[in-house]
Amino acid sequence: MSNQLKGITCIFFAAIGFSLMTFFVRLSGDLPTMQKAFFRNAFALIIAIAVLIIKKERFTIKKEFGTDILFRCLFGTTGLIANFYAIDHMPLADSNMLNKLSPFFAILLSIPLLKEKPSKLDIAATIVAFIGAMFIIRPTPENMALVPGLIGLYGGFGAGTAYVFVRRATGKGAATPVIVICFSLFSCLLTLPFMIVNYAPMTRTQLLFLIAAGLSAALGQFSITTAYRYAPAKKLSVFDYLQVIFAALWGILFFHEVPTAMSVIGYVIIIGVAFLRWLAVWMKERKTERNVIK
Repeated sequence: MSNQLKGITCIFFAAIGFSLMTFFVRLSGDLPTMQKAFFRNAFALIIAIAVLIIKKERFTIKKEFGTDILFRCLFGTTGLIANFYAIDHMPLADSNMLNKLSPFFAILLSIPLLKEKPSKLDIAATIVAFIGAMFIIRPTPENMALVPGLIGLYGGFGAGTAYVFVRRATGKGAATPVIVICFSLFSCLLTLPFMIVNYAPMTRTQLLFLIAAGLSAALGQFSITTAYRYAPAKKLSVFDYLQVIFAALWGILFFHEVPTAMSVIGYVIIIGVAFLRWLAVWMKERKTERNVIK
């Protein structure tokens, strides 16, 4: 099996893991969003600490990347909370798709934060992707899901911004387990006061669903990390959209959520432009490889 195929296989499991996370979050019922976010991150914190211990790595935060980790935690946490809110108030596929706008936000934010100049294709892809998002959000006065849609859009923005700060931090030497621990701990500390004030008693079943959400998120996180060890993100990113397909499947099978025609148009636009962008990068690399061989 080639490294790229191994990477695609890992992305497949990551898509299952993250889609199941949203599925179990929905199944946990009408618990407060902050309470769901706290328990999801608490389990992630335990797993991250275990990984750090197993790898025998030291927990160190240097001045060079301390600020980057702080902003990664801030935007990652607020984006996660927004995503959880959208999951509770929108069809699963819609909330997942809005969260998958994060790569396009990352392109925009890489300009001021990483000093990276996007290509004309990247700029065009970003514009078209946001047009696709409008089909999902449908910003009209009659649309009762407008507010959850805009909050879900911020979830994608928060995730995209967090990815950029992760790239800055890792580029300065920050270890992945350290970043995950900081993020999970920050999220727990931020959501804990809200959870205490608005705590809702949980049944054993609800607690099991939140545990399952945390484990599913861990599956997704470790799978996607492993995937990018085998192949670069530009070769794998389009396959990450399998998460939306799985989320739509869980929504149809278990919640009887049939996507609207407008939402389907939005899915096609966003996934289509992501695929074309991936194809253009792949063709450019193949051309470069042929020139080198010659």
